[in-house]
Amino acid sequence: MSILELFEIKHPIFLAPMAGVSTPTLAAEVSNQGALGSLGLGANTPESAKAQILKTQELTDLPFQVNFFCHQPEPLNAEIAKQWIEYLQPEFAKFDATSPTQLNCIYPSFLENDDFLNVVLETKPKAVSFHFGIPHPHQIQALKQAGIITMVSATNLIEAQQIEAAGIDIIIAQGIEAGGHRGIFNQHVDAAIKTSDLVQLLTQHCTCPVVAAGGIMNGDQAKTMFKLGASAVQLGTAFVQCKSSSANAAYRKALFSQKITQISASLSGRPARGLLGTWHTQIDSPHRPTVPAYPYSYDLAKQLMGIANQHDDFSYGSFWAGSNVAQIRELEAADLVNQLIVEITTR
Repeated sequence: MSILELFEIKHPIFLAPMAGVSTPTLAAEVSNQGALGSLGLGANTPESAKAQILKTQELTDLPFQVNFFCHQPEPLNAEIAKQWIEYLQPEFAKFDATSPTQLNCIYPSFLENDDFLNVVLETKPKAVSFHFGIPHPHQIQALKQAGIITMVSATNLIEAQQIEAAGIDIIIAQGIEAGGHRGIFNQHVDAAIKTSDLVQLLTQHCTCPVVAAGGIMNGDQAKTMFKLGASAVQLGTAFVQCKSSSANAAYRKALFSQKITQISASLSGRPARGLLGTWHTQIDSPHRPTVPAYPYSYDLAKQLMGIANQHDDFSYGSFWAGSNVAQIRELEAADLVNQLIVEITTR
């Protein structure tokens, strides 16, 4: 069965599930053009995740995917947290603010309990994908019994082989060019393989269909991935600028004015690629202290961002973007999907 038949879609184009940026409207607009829309729900509570899924189902009766984080929960190291808070205090002081005294776990993992699983089983989207790791065996089994397609991001061959062995249906091959968080299972081990090489590696050694993700902005790049063996392509950065995303005005402006991206773990505690900003040029000193575990450090970063934004300083923003952001085009979601289809089929 082809990936188009499996998902019941017309085109092998997936919208990347971007937590904090994706919306029901954006997901529906992509799905309504025959591609696969998505919701990035890793930053949601179970209640808000359910609400977003139901809203998307009101806007489209076509398939879409939902996405959750599968990071291994880590306890907060109090001494590391204290050092990090002290290190960032000068940044807060720039805005006459004081850094917080404690850090909170703002993003729970799908692995911690079955609350998110129950939301998926109740609402039954077409597919569910996972970042940072693989769900528990009983969770995978429950999803399979419900007829929900499962997908997990892989950044190297070993991760892909573990995904396949777990019985997951689709492997998302996330290359180093991808914007946002690296899907690495172990945040300290990153093979940093480019998308084209990763697609070839995984299609040679795995039997699951492979979806290429990372650095894909146009139809020509998509066609290259198809020739290398990808069954579909997943795009995120290209869609952030759409009016139906929840990206703020500063983010949208930066996408068209800042063309350099860099990977940093300082914002969230896990490596993520974003537009060059203060985190990369000032905070990421070779002598900076150890960053607290994900997502505790993200709690601190978001508080700093909020304070800076109030002073019209958006240089601390978590403006996630892929390495080919310079190729971004100002198009609404439906038009972008249609343009990609034209480029894939006619050039």
